[in-house]
Amino acid sequence: MIRNHLRAAREGAGLTQADLAAALGVSRQTVISLEQGRYHPSLELALRLARQFARPVEDLFELQDSEQLG
Repeated sequence: MIRNHLRAAREGAGLTQADLAAALGVSRQTVISLEQGRYHPSLELALRLARQFARPVEDLFELQDSEQLG
């Protein structure tokens, strides 16, 4: 399972969902789905998100193993 910290990063940067969507060239609905964990980004989009926030991909996304899910 993949957990993300996109909403916190976006809010910390003072961006709206629409602002982030425009910066990435995706729809606002895509940003909403990403933040809610309903959609996992492609590698390209994950790298663009990391670049947008000037943070490593690992700061935005974490892979949880079954022990962490409990």
